[in-house]
Amino acid sequence: MNISTVPVSEIRRERRADGEGSVQVSLDPKVNIGNAKVFAIYGKGGIGKSTTSSNLSVAFSKLGKRVLQIGCDPKHDSTFTLTKRLMPTVIDVLETVDFHSEELRVEDFVFEGYNGVMCVEAGGPPAGTGCGGYVVGQTVKLLKEHHLLDETDVVIFDVLGDVVCGGFAAPLQHADRALIVTANDFDSIFAMNRIVQAIGAKSKNYKVRLGGVIANRSDATDQIDKFNAQIGLKTMAQIPSLDVIRLSRLKKATLFEMEETPEVKMVQAEYLQLAARLWAGAEPLECSPMKDRDIFDLLGFD
Repeated sequence: MNISTVPVSEIRRERRADGEGSVQVSLDPKVNIGNAKVFAIYGKGGIGKSTTSSNLSVAFSKLGKRVLQIGCDPKHDSTFTLTKRLMPTVIDVLETVDFHSEELRVEDFVFEGYNGVMCVEAGGPPAGTGCGGYVVGQTVKLLKEHHLLDETDVVIFDVLGDVVCGGFAAPLQHADRALIVTANDFDSIFAMNRIVQAIGAKSKNYKVRLGGVIANRSDATDQIDKFNAQIGLKTMAQIPSLDVIRLSRLKKATLFEMEETPEVKMVQAEYLQLAARLWAGAEPLECSPMKDRDIFDLLGFD
């Protein structure tokens, strides 16, 4: 559709499809994931989303589920600990065939990781051009064309940082539940509030709902608890700040491959419990995000 031929009133209606004033990207409604349970994981940049996603994927696989993890970051390192290497992205391999997707084979863009977790790195558009929503859309379209979602039980989207523009909010259009990874500090919680706003916008027209919070690198949760109580969020899992988690990344391994010390067993159990709770069906949360100034008043001046 040539946007120059569309009446201004129609453009405005399209832009508000996902909530009042929204300019978020809408994906083709015919390209849906299917019967799998879909989780989208968000959080402040560098908070440990990829480590969380990969360990959660393994936890689901340990429960006997067929799991697909989709990394949505130009760094394409979401599945690094699962596959032990940086994989080519969907955009990379599409470029090699001049974007003729019918020429691609499954093994060009899907790789098996630890304990059978299937791994895809969507990648991102070139810097300053394109849209992350297009990348996510092309990835899901490819997976559908090759029937890779037909027998998948769980799909996990690991999404770039706390970017909540239309493009990187696109996985929310596929997800059943959105999970937010945060630490017990002001900056992480400030980012979490923004993500809650984005999920609320998407939930107006899509099935996605907030599932809860994963407190990561957090020996205490007092600040998270204060914020959760204010807006209606709940913490589903708490991962303490342990050096073994940092070491697992250096060793290109998930925590389920590390030596089973008491600390490691404790974190493994936390991920397994989280996977079991999500599979059983996390209750949707109705939250009311705060104004920026109110977050400063609540947490910023202690």
